[in-house]
Amino acid sequence: MKRSRTPIALAVPALLGVAFLLLPLVGVLARTEWSELGTHLTDAGTVQALRLSLLVSSWALGLSLLLGVPLAWLLARVPFPGKAFVRSLVLLPMVLPPTVGGVALLLAFGRRGLLGPWLEDTFGVTLPFHTSGAVLAATFVAMPFLVISLEGALGGLRPRYEETAASLGASPLRVFLTVTLPMVAPGLVAGAALTWARALGEFGATITFAGNLPGTTQTLPLEVYLLLQDEPEAATSVSLLLLVIAMAVLIALRGRWTGAPSGRRPVRAASAPAEPEPAPGPAPVPYAPDPYEKRGAEPGDAAGLGARWALHAEVTGFDRLVLDAEPGTTIAVVGPNGAGKTTLLRALLGLTPRAHARLTLGDTDVTDLAPHRRQVAWVPQDGALFPHLSALANTAYGLRARGVPRAEARRSAQAWLDRLGVGRLARRRPAELSGGQAQRVALARALAARPRLLLLDEPLAALDQTTRAQVRHTLRGHLAAFGGVCLIVTHDPVEAVSLADRVLVLEDGRALQDAAPAEVSRHPRSPWVARMLGRNAWPATASGAGGGLALVDGGTLVAADPVPAGAEVLAIIPPEAVSVHRERPGGSPRNVWPGTVREITASGSRLRVLITSDEVPPLVAEITPQAAAELSLADGAPVWTGVKATEVTVVTL
Repeated sequence: MKRSRTPIALAVPALLGVAFLLLPLVGVLARTEWSELGTHLTDAGTVQALRLSLLVSSWALGLSLLLGVPLAWLLARVPFPGKAFVRSLVLLPMVLPPTVGGVALLLAFGRRGLLGPWLEDTFGVTLPFHTSGAVLAATFVAMPFLVISLEGALGGLRPRYEETAASLGASPLRVFLTVTLPMVAPGLVAGAALTWARALGEFGATITFAGNLPGTTQTLPLEVYLLLQDEPEAATSVSLLLLVIAMAVLIALRGRWTGAPSGRRPVRAASAPAEPEPAPGPAPVPYAPDPYEKRGAEPGDAAGLGARWALHAEVTGFDRLVLDAEPGTTIAVVGPNGAGKTTLLRALLGLTPRAHARLTLGDTDVTDLAPHRRQVAWVPQDGALFPHLSALANTAYGLRARGVPRAEARRSAQAWLDRLGVGRLARRRPAELSGGQAQRVALARALAARPRLLLLDEPLAALDQTTRAQVRHTLRGHLAAFGGVCLIVTHDPVEAVSLADRVLVLEDGRALQDAAPAEVSRHPRSPWVARMLGRNAWPATASGAGGGLALVDGGTLVAADPVPAGAEVLAIIPPEAVSVHRERPGGSPRNVWPGTVREITASGSRLRVLITSDEVPPLVAEITPQAAAELSLADGAPVWTGVKATEVTVVTL
């Protein structure tokens, strides 16, 4: 592809800008006395100032880490009044003249400042004209670099990783130390490097607040200032040293002022091809509590071999429903986007203010417990495997969070990976796993944590059809003997029918239907669910005359089942019950409409034909390829459709 030319009007000013920034550096290089460089840099005063600068910048970095990391987390994660003001305070030292910052520090911590007299009388601490004063000045001007860099990294980190860690039993502090910080490490390292470099080069605030005492507060930039008056050549040499250090820091960062969290899966290198999914083998070993279950049990609970936990939940807020389930029950949660499916899961986890769940698992009311103490494990749609941990460490995470010794946790985790057919991948990182492998590891991690309630949010949505069938087969085997209750959010009717004992249909946060999959398939009470199952679904009002139905979207339909006049109903028409003709059909169909073919798609060995009409809503018919050929069907072809009254199922809403 031919590269576009850069406009001259932009190129010339840009080059002038580069020259403007480069010329001063070239001036330093040109004026350096290279033959005297070693002598200048090894001078006793310069060495002393360098040591002091390294000491001050290191202490400033430590203090910035101690104060700045929590501050960055607060700004990125916690909503509170005055956040914009606090962020402005953080940015202020970056735009404030350093000498003004020094004056401000003097008025706050000096002997006549706001806190200076108290510090001196109570602790005997005097900051001005002391090394600690130089540290304070350097921290004041340098800490914003750390806070801003880390806040950006934290803002780019999806909370899903931290929420998943909490669902596995990790306390907030453990989540922060083992998940949050490792994942924002690039941003932390970048901010720390910039903070250290800025502290090393601080001049104005230091000389104003801490003075310029050799061996005490005279850092390398102050040494340059003094040398410039008497020994310009030595000042140039020391300036070159500071320039080299600053450039080395920036080159090491490679332009990354903020580190992107490593939550995204990197593209696999060409030299490491993806390993194919293992072929389906024998049926997976059903769920069974591992031998370390008693050891990691919460105080007072009944966890142990063969323990079982029923579910009772009363959900209020955006979602409004009561949910009861016996141990070993798997419930598929379905509904259109915005119906409240994910809100339901997050309410059970205790992670959303949109809904509140009064939750009892077994005999224990966990309503008031923090998410990490509920023993409710969550598998998000993408698995949310921690990218900095191996598959084995990911799987052992929940056990370690509950206090199981490292060796025992790793043995139990390896057993779970083996049960799910990915044991040989234990040492791989998530970036080295295929989609199906990652989903199996995520499931192993959730089950290894010994949950009482298992929540799966579209766990198979990102997989291809072949892999999805394999993982579904594995999942079905493990859920068969799971001692708790499992809720699976899905948009796949095959998953709902093959994995679930019950189907919970949500709409606008309310339960429209909660029944066995067969009952929901025969009599869906939601147009969305009916369409998900591949059926035509038309809301209507019964007219009471000969089974007539007035369709909400316009038109009429005749059904064989009698319905009381005025009843709100849902008319269900199987696609295979719709006949398609090129001429108006005669005979028995009581529902005949003209229409136009708008789309033809393959569905297994049959074709699904979408037909629009001016008389009724769009209709899907299912016919054989041979019938389509005989009718010469194509997009835009005029047709007639017919539906027998006996083929229409009417569900009262």
